[in-house]
Amino acid sequence: MSYDTLPSLVAQSRALLQRGLAIPAHPLALDAHRRLDERRQRALTRYYLDAGSGGLAVGVHTTQFAIREAGLYERVLSLAAETARDWAPDRELALVAGACGRTAQAVAEAQTARRLGYGAVLLSLAAMKGESDDALIAHCEAVAEVMPLIGFYLQPAVGGMDLGAGFWARFAAIPNVVAIKVAPFHRYRTLDVVRGLVAARAEERVTLYTGNDDHIVLDLATPFTVMRDGAPVTVRFRGGLLGHWSVWTSKAVQLLARCQRADGAQVPAELLALDSRVTDCNSAFFDVANDFHGCIAGCHEVLRRQGLLEGIWCLDPHEGLSPGQAEAIDRVCAEHADLADDDFVAANLTRWLA
Repeated sequence: MSYDTLPSLVAQSRALLQRGLAIPAHPLALDAHRRLDERRQRALTRYYLDAGSGGLAVGVHTTQFAIREAGLYERVLSLAAETARDWAPDRELALVAGACGRTAQAVAEAQTARRLGYGAVLLSLAAMKGESDDALIAHCEAVAEVMPLIGFYLQPAVGGMDLGAGFWARFAAIPNVVAIKVAPFHRYRTLDVVRGLVAARAEERVTLYTGNDDHIVLDLATPFTVMRDGAPVTVRFRGGLLGHWSVWTSKAVQLLARCQRADGAQVPAELLALDSRVTDCNSAFFDVANDFHGCIAGCHEVLRRQGLLEGIWCLDPHEGLSPGQAEAIDRVCAEHADLADDDFVAANLTRWLA
């Protein structure tokens, strides 16, 4: 995407995200020497696009924050954007770039993302842990002066911080905020975001995306109602921006469509029942038994079994599967095989790797 002005980019990104998209968080393909494997990195992008994803999130937690220290941030973002343009030239995609660090770094990353054709940045506040709400909001405002902004409530277990409804009300009031990825893995804190959004009267211009990999279906299928001025206000999660959706993506796209068809109608019991099954899969992929230590490697392992990745290598040699995690993945793959897209991948893998 190329836009002459920031307001035009904000308007386009906002309209696109309001459609309710499936946006997988893009992993990093490495070879046995822990160097970028560009062939398989492109194959992953092609897989996500052919699976029906409405966009890509690149440079985020699933991509490994360490790409910055490794000098790979710009190359990885560029590779995804170039591949998306070449593979799906006629599709309008929500390209989301992760931004992190203190203000100078986050602003610089937003500038890089804009130059490479991204439509919004997903801002991690992990580096600002311990700062006041005033400092956090000033940080967010600085980034929003460069790019449309997506808020990110990252769970504390992987570096996030607790953020109250007051913070989210102030955040949602920032004019160039277009969405919030809600990923505290915590129902009370999820409601804090909803309360803040509604208090800011921003529910019509800021779209909620679930990042709660532990409650994907319930976030997407059920309404959230809070009170404002003595009257109930109901909002819904319109899409998902998820590390979990980096695997079995074509089935995730179908699941989102089912949840959206149930919007405003009675939600079928069989759809609600999928929540626990999807969460069970996530418990293995994200290594819940070991406090999420193997969450990135777990997703890599699923992609490796399908042939999309050669191995599960991470930039940090200490990151890998936890004891018992491979067996947990074996179990959920066997018990929930209908949620997998192995046949879809097998039918297209050669083409994606070409």
